[in-house]
Amino acid sequence: MNMQKMMKQAQKMQAKMAKMQSELEEKTVEASAGGGVVKVVVNGKQEVVDLKIDPDAVDPEDVEMLEDLVLAAVNQGMHEVQEMVNKEMGKVTGGMNLPGMP
Repeated sequence: MNMQKMMKQAQKMQAKMAKMQSELEEKTVEASAGGGVVKVVVNGKQEVVDLKIDPDAVDPEDVEMLEDLVLAAVNQGMHEVQEMVNKEMGKVTGGMNLPGMP
């Protein structure tokens, strides 16, 4: 394989990856904790874009439990969005682990 052909293939892959990253920014995942009393939506940029808390989960005597539920939902959302990004990027990279890529 000559160097020029390799460079063209690398440029094509880079363009596909940039397009995929842009598309992923628009996608979201939803995660929940406590049987759904706390729900979080995370986008492909790993930003929490929505958070819902069932009023029944709000107990002024046990704020720590609510905090734990929020943390659990956010962490689950971040985990799921990372899996989504890895899966989609794997389609472009053919499963290669490229430095600097999620």
